[in-house]
Amino acid sequence: MENEQLLESVRNKALSWLSDSYDAETRAAVQKLLDNPDPTELIECFYKDLEFGTGGLRGIMGVGTNRMNIYTVGAATQGLSNYLKQEFDHLDQIKVVIGYDCRNNSHKFADISADIFSANGIKVYQFEDLRPTPEMSYAIRKLGCQSGIILTASHNPKEYNGYKAYWDDGAQMVAPHDKNTIAEVNKIRSAGEINFKGNKALIETLGKEMDDQYIKDLTTISLSPDSIKRHHDMKIVYTPIHGTGVHLVPDTLKAFGFTNIIHVPEQDVVSGDFPTVISPNPEEPAALSMAVEKAIAVDAELVMASDPDADRVGAAVKNNDGEWVLLNGNQTALMFVYYLITRWKELGKVSGKEYIVKTIVTTELIRTIAEKNGVELFDVYTGFKWIADIMLKNEGKKTFIGGGEESYGFLCEDFVRDKDAVSACAILAEIAAWSKDQGVTMYQLLQKIYVEYGFSKEKGISVVKKGKSGAEEIDAMMKHFRENPLKEIAGSKVTLFYDFSTLKGYDFMENETLTLKMPTTSNVLQFFAEDGTKVSVRPSGTEPKIKFYCEVHAKISSEEELPAAEHAAHEKIEQIKYSLGI
Repeated sequence: MENEQLLESVRNKALSWLSDSYDAETRAAVQKLLDNPDPTELIECFYKDLEFGTGGLRGIMGVGTNRMNIYTVGAATQGLSNYLKQEFDHLDQIKVVIGYDCRNNSHKFADISADIFSANGIKVYQFEDLRPTPEMSYAIRKLGCQSGIILTASHNPKEYNGYKAYWDDGAQMVAPHDKNTIAEVNKIRSAGEINFKGNKALIETLGKEMDDQYIKDLTTISLSPDSIKRHHDMKIVYTPIHGTGVHLVPDTLKAFGFTNIIHVPEQDVVSGDFPTVISPNPEEPAALSMAVEKAIAVDAELVMASDPDADRVGAAVKNNDGEWVLLNGNQTALMFVYYLITRWKELGKVSGKEYIVKTIVTTELIRTIAEKNGVELFDVYTGFKWIADIMLKNEGKKTFIGGGEESYGFLCEDFVRDKDAVSACAILAEIAAWSKDQGVTMYQLLQKIYVEYGFSKEKGISVVKKGKSGAEEIDAMMKHFRENPLKEIAGSKVTLFYDFSTLKGYDFMENETLTLKMPTTSNVLQFFAEDGTKVSVRPSGTEPKIKFYCEVHAKISSEEELPAAEHAAHEKIEQIKYSLGI
């Protein structure tokens, strides 16, 4: 009976898409779904509305209420327009920036969004071609806009697209604007309520001039220009993985002073089909394989790759045996924090008001480095909007050094309010040059950090659960871990349990309930064990998966002890996976 009711509800929603409010191509595609004797795809396309969440939209492209298409994008833009007109009714002219990445339909969705904003009397600055997400954030602040959007699904597979919405500080929205915008988007119940007829007089193109300003400002964050001069010709392999970093990253590296940037020509081809990779995700070794092959061929010293919207960076370096190894997001974040704090101190820039930001699932070694150097640390939820929120709250009071997360995102400058692979690539290259001045490789620099601050190994595990049944499975898994908290992790007693959905925790050593100080609730669970092990569990907000973050620690006194520590950590993580049943 329940399945029959679901199918009837889905069919009714689909039938409403056969009205004249929808274009002929959409109507034909919906009719084809309705005519198919197998209702599986019809249900997937219509069983729910693609949710405009606190980060915007993200989903598979296609027809239907649960897909990315001109109508779901249109509803998002109309709802955002309505909210902007309420919130900024005192302004003579409301202004927004629109950017888009290399994905199929991104340009189309950007053009439609520009028409809708302008039809609602809102001034639009639209980039002439694909651009990195961080440059869109930069442009919001530079042009004094009230909002901005970018059409991107970040590192998701090619079937996906997305729509990220930003506020006037250049950051993705937080309360109250996220919830208020969601409410307005949810009021749009049909295509007939979307004003698609644009006003071209209100649409202005952004081009090279904005690129030049952005790159010029990025060069101001360089901390070791003399090191770059000495090692300007070091061989750096960079790939945009078919995405928006294709021009901006090499141009920024050159502006910093690097003169030997080596491309992977096949991956400089801009394409939403990502023809050379299964997934354009710099977290995955396969995405960097062609760049590493190029590095071996030319005997390079550093490999870097950015994701399609150029907000995240993956890197590879040579180990002590000359073999190429990939750095994970925690390791690059560690190197950024260590380098930035070290150089800020050496340059006399640390006065006691400086701070670093990390997310709660990112390595605790960052906390150790910050605290030992007298730099304040803020711990925030996953999602760079929370790092940007700390930056906004501290503006004019404290000084931002850097902020990052384990998922390969880092920000080294305060004039952008989202993770930035353009600046991250430049600073990573600078770290490589600075390391050479210290007589060490980047790999050896990482080893040095481990000896000085303690060894840490992190492992992220994602369990994919697709579709409606998958979402239900993920809910059940979270419910199980919440109601049956782990008592031990790989043989070590759990001392702390945090449930961020209730902002309550429990200290098992003191037998007391804790109140967690966070700006809002989040569906995240964390367990800390006696031996320093940390396990975090959360459903992804943008993909059909549940994520487990495992972190184990060891104290070492020399680099010679690292292999044994690495082996022990690997074994412990396998034990943790067994404990978690994954």
